[in-house]
Amino acid sequence: MAIKPRGKKLSLYRRVPKRYESVEPRKFIWLSLHTDSMSEAEAKAGPAWEQLVAGWEAKLAGDTSDAEQRFEAARELAEARGFRYMRVDKVAKLPTEELLDRIDAVPVSKGRPDLREAAALLGGAKEPEITVTRALELYWDLAREKTFGKSADQVRKWQNPRKKAIKTFVTVVGDKSMSEITGDDMLDFRAWWLDRIENEGCLTSALMGPNRAI
Repeated sequence: MAIKPRGKKLSLYRRVPKRYESVEPRKFIWLSLHTDSMSEAEAKAGPAWEQLVAGWEAKLAGDTSDAEQRFEAARELAEARGFRYMRVDKVAKLPTEELLDRIDAVPVSKGRPDLREAAALLGGAKEPEITVTRALELYWDLAREKTFGKSADQVRKWQNPRKKAIKTFVTVVGDKSMSEITGDDMLDFRAWWLDRIENEGCLTSALMGPNRAI
């Protein structure tokens, strides 16, 4: 790692590690440290490099077919660049100065913006669709306080009815994404339960006999 003057300010100059060649087209990095003080530049250099590496790691994580991982990688990349990830419609409503800060932070190589960085900073990353079964998996973590102090058997008994309910829903409606579930799906699910209750009620009566049913 070297700190060199570039114009009136000092910059960090370093070769891009081979690990990140697939996500960083530049061979060497010039990163302005926004100071002309060598002591201040030396203090800034380490954290600035770590921030760059965090961004590259997030890009590598984004090279996956898993939609959730790609979206999470975009969020992490935005954070590594000092921004909170926001959807594009929210970014468009930011004050002009904040919007320009995000645009200016998108690296440009040979006249072309880095598309991954642009998606992360300007809100273009596609949010993953959450299916019914995936929603249950996420629910376990969101509701983990409900299992505090419970034994493994108690947790199992708490989870089982929820697992059965989701399994039944998927059997009737399908493992749809949450956004695709319609009112008709809910009516179908309700009708299925009514049919089951009616059929099981008739079966119970038949097994018990006319006198026992009374």
